[in-house]
Amino acid sequence: MEKVVTCFCKRPDAVTRLVCFPWAGGGSIHYARWGKLLNSSVEVYSVKLPGREGRAKEPLAEDMQQIVEDVVGALLPELREKPFALFGHSFGAMSSFATAEYLKRVHGLEPVHLFVSGASAPHSESRLVPHMRSQLSDAEFLAWLTAIGGTPPEILANQDILKMFLPVLKGDLHVVENYRFVKPEAPILSCPVTCFDGMQDVPHDLKAWKELTSGEFTVQMLPGPHFYLKDQCNEKTILDYITRQLETAQMDYL
Repeated sequence: MEKVVTCFCKRPDAVTRLVCFPWAGGGSIHYARWGKLLNSSVEVYSVKLPGREGRAKEPLAEDMQQIVEDVVGALLPELREKPFALFGHSFGAMSSFATAEYLKRVHGLEPVHLFVSGASAPHSESRLVPHMRSQLSDAEFLAWLTAIGGTPPEILANQDILKMFLPVLKGDLHVVENYRFVKPEAPILSCPVTCFDGMQDVPHDLKAWKELTSGEFTVQMLPGPHFYLKDQCNEKTILDYITRQLETAQMDYL
C-alpha cells in the first residue's frame, strides 16, 4: 500500500479515511499535509501515481482504467475495513469519480462522500474539446500553464525540472482527455457529491455532476483561478467543509 499512497499521520483508530487524488502532474505531498490539519477521526491517504516521487521509474499510466485498478488493487482491504471518502481536483476529480464508479460496480463499495473540484462532470459535452492540450508543443504548453497559474515560477524557469515535469503532466492530460464516460440512464451513486470550483476559473459544467448521484448535491464556489485551492484561506474553507460532512457521515455510520 505504501507504494501507492502517502500517509503522514497514520490513525488506525480513525472512523473515516479520506483518499485524495492528485491534479495532472501532481504528487502526493500537498494532500498528505491534510492528515495533519484534519481531526483525529479522519486518516488521509494521498495517492501516488506512476512516474513521480517514489514511483518515478515506473512508466506513466496509459489510461484511466490502469489508474483505477492500481489504486483499488492496493487499497481494497482498507476500503472494505471502514467508511471512506474521495477527493480530487481537476484530473483528480476524474480519477476519483472513475474509482468511485468502479468500486460501486465491481465491489459493491461506495464512498460516504465524493468531493470533486475544478472539473466538469465526466459525461459533460463541455469536456469534448476539439484540441487536446497534451498534444501541444512544449512552447504552447508552457504558455497555457502560465496562463492558468498554479505552477511555481521556479519550475517554469528551470529547464532541468521542466524536462522531468512536462512528460508527467502531458501524460496525465493524455489520460484525462481520452477518458470517456457515457451519461447513465439513472444515477450510479447514492452518496452525497460536493463540487468545489474557483470563481475565476474557466466555467465548468458542475450541474451535470448531479446526474450521477441520487444523494445530496452541493456546489461550493471559492475565489480564485484554477488552482484556487492552494490559497490558504480557501484550503481552510475546504477542509472545514469536509470535516463537517465527514462528521455527519460518521454519526450516520455509528
